[in-house]
Amino acid sequence: MEVELDLRKGVEENAALYFEKSKRSKRKLQGLLKAIRETENRSRKMQPKHAEKKQPAKKKKLQWFQQFHWFKTSSGLLVIGGKSAKNNEVVVKKHLDREDLFLHADIQGAAACVIKAAGKEIPKQALKEAALFAAVHSKAWQQQLAAVDVYAVKAEQVSKKAGSGEALGTGAFMIYGKRHWFRKTPLQFAVGIVREKENFYVMAGPPTAIKKHSLVSFEIARGKRKKSEIAKTLLKAFEQKAGKNAVSLDEVSAALPGELLAIKERF
Repeated sequence: MEVELDLRKGVEENAALYFEKSKRSKRKLQGLLKAIRETENRSRKMQPKHAEKKQPAKKKKLQWFQQFHWFKTSSGLLVIGGKSAKNNEVVVKKHLDREDLFLHADIQGAAACVIKAAGKEIPKQALKEAALFAAVHSKAWQQQLAAVDVYAVKAEQVSKKAGSGEALGTGAFMIYGKRHWFRKTPLQFAVGIVREKENFYVMAGPPTAIKKHSLVSFEIARGKRKKSEIAKTLLKAFEQKAGKNAVSLDEVSAALPGELLAIKERF
């Protein structure tokens, strides 16, 4: 280490000069360390707030039936409907049990719907609500029809076996025997937010059932607003009732039928 000395000054003066310089350097170092500590403290205080803003919504456990269109009747019975031809296959082959009923709108292009009996006798009101559900989840909605016929049959009347020389495509089934008809079923639809234990879910279906089970719900009609706009409006209303991140925009959008809609009434 080299040290410069002022030859015009004595040893003691040079030593005092370097001693003073070292004190100034030490004070600067202490000041720098203090500034670093203060900066780190401020950063730590700011970090939790920053992290809170970036924190994603808690991922909730989905129920098995949420891979389909679904709702619960006023009496609490589960009704599911296929979202596609492949989905219809799953509905019937995996979830149509002997005591259940199968429903379908009498129009080309409709969801295969099943009302789960769960060991109970199915009430007339539940059947009527399931018919409304089947009507909406058909081409009747897109075709702007006011109503459509819907039928219900027992599980044993639904078969994948076609007649001689016939073939059934994916999602298509043969119906044998007498059908129970719901003539001129209107296309009435509502969507709401429901709570099950610690989680919230979007449920959509007949207004009577949705109104009964939901914290807040809206009747939906065909209109001029895009589905994406309606979904955002509904999400804000749901968050006001259930809190931020209770449900996602994708959940709301997936529950809505068609592309051009209107909010008719709030329950």
